[in-house]
Amino acid sequence: MSSFLKGVDQRTSLAGMNRMELLLFKIHGDQLFGINVFKVREVIRTPFISPVPKSDSRIVGVSDIRGQTMPMIDLARALDLEPVDMNAYRETLTIVTEFNSSVQGFLVEDVDRIVHLRWEDILAPPESLQNVNYLTGITRAQNQIVEIVDVEKVLAEVSGRQEEMTPEFLEANQSKTKDHDFFVLGADDSVVARNQLKTTLDKLGIANRIMNNGRLALEFLKKWADDADKGISPPVGERLLMVISDIEMPEMDGYTLTTNIRKDHRLSDLYVVLSSSLSGGFNESLTEKVGANRFMSKWHPEELAQAIIDRIDEVTAQGWSKD
Repeated sequence: MSSFLKGVDQRTSLAGMNRMELLLFKIHGDQLFGINVFKVREVIRTPFISPVPKSDSRIVGVSDIRGQTMPMIDLARALDLEPVDMNAYRETLTIVTEFNSSVQGFLVEDVDRIVHLRWEDILAPPESLQNVNYLTGITRAQNQIVEIVDVEKVLAEVSGRQEEMTPEFLEANQSKTKDHDFFVLGADDSVVARNQLKTTLDKLGIANRIMNNGRLALEFLKKWADDADKGISPPVGERLLMVISDIEMPEMDGYTLTTNIRKDHRLSDLYVVLSSSLSGGFNESLTEKVGANRFMSKWHPEELAQAIIDRIDEVTAQGWSKD
């Protein structure tokens, strides 16, 4: 187990262009699940868990791991599978994760191994299931289907946090968006992040389209560019305020999306914001390398809204008015 954990630690410090490493694990039976290694701190034998009164049933308690107290989540229960028997906690493993500025442990039955994949090897869930399941992607490893868990959605549900922009913020910035024809294109594989992005833009009164991955976003932009070439619409840069994209997505990640935008002369001047639930200097350095304009850690609604307002202030100062 120690060599395996060293492998996890080494890989969490790496970042690639349209590549990912997936930690495979089992919850019940032989079905393989996966989580992006970049979200993983370590894998340990489940320590003593102290119950928390009146907590969400999916949070089985809290543990002290290396001097840090964190919630322990029964991932089986969170996915509507048979929960772990409380008398068997010590027989399970805990995947300690860090994302969205939060650290938590997920109880699983067993950890299999790490596999190296290209993002194009990851397929988005069926369209009919996009908003009702806990998956961000599906792939194959060891001749088995691997379901990649939307841990951001799990965490959002068990934490119960529903942050919104304050009325004061909306009132202070309403004049900047009211009666303007701004449009924002978004891309994210997490249903939680997509909903939050769309809600924020809708409340600001900004037209938007939110895609499930970078490939779909690029296809959308190229369609607009083709329409401009045919003379049936203005250039993309005159129609689009900004692109806001997640970094880790199936089929095409945010880095590759940005690279393709910069390579297409019809799109190369677009303002691109890359975001991630993961903190770390490697994201910021790669964001700069591929030519994105800004990096954001996965947002609180008001921080996201402020980034959009900043861009509106910028284009307004440049004299670009979308009336």
